[in-house]
Amino acid sequence: MPERLTRAFFARPVLQVAPELLGCTVTHAGVTVRLTEVEAYDGSNDPGSHAFRGQTPRTRVMFGEPGGLYVYFTYGMHWCANLVCGPAGAASAVLMRAGEVVEGLEVARTRRASVLDRDLARGPARLTMALALTRDQNGIDTTATDSPLVLRAAAHELVPRLGQGATSRAADVRVRRGPRVGVGGAGGDPSAYPWRFWLDGEATVSPYRPGKARLPKPVAGTGGP
Repeated sequence: MPERLTRAFFARPVLQVAPELLGCTVTHAGVTVRLTEVEAYDGSNDPGSHAFRGQTPRTRVMFGEPGGLYVYFTYGMHWCANLVCGPAGAASAVLMRAGEVVEGLEVARTRRASVLDRDLARGPARLTMALALTRDQNGIDTTATDSPLVLRAAAHELVPRLGQGATSRAADVRVRRGPRVGVGGAGGDPSAYPWRFWLDGEATVSPYRPGKARLPKPVAGTGGP
């Protein structure tokens, strides 16, 4: 069985950790997902990050020890889960964006009724639903021996490589990179932040959508909603 990911694995720059999470497995509440797509967020260095303007009650976990689990609520209906990286205080993290359910398929189906198996964890909200991750799991230390969420390294023959040709030991495993999904403003600049990483050819990778332009807030007395 592949080794569990350690704090030392996460205590590195987020752009090193993110592509190396591809192919790794996440196990929680009877389901295991193999990660096929992730996004990197780099705290105060990244206008697309929740932590860009400093610590808030919502982002406190991001400023903690590497290997922590940061779960947040979005759009009033979805949970998204991130893995904290870098040294404590850096507030960088990797969003687990999509994956393939490789164990606990029947359990995952009960949590995501009426969808194709490829869609059970295809997208960050679907992934958290398949793994039953909510606010209750926010702040978990995934590197602790008693952690209810377990992360394991990719199988040796499927370790993806990012570099010249982006090929791995297995010739058909490739890492691609591009702009993050749905990120608007400066953080959505595809040339400055091509920080989404995915395994080429995987059916579970989510479709790309650019972020919407953010409209300026109306000045008092000028109208607007």
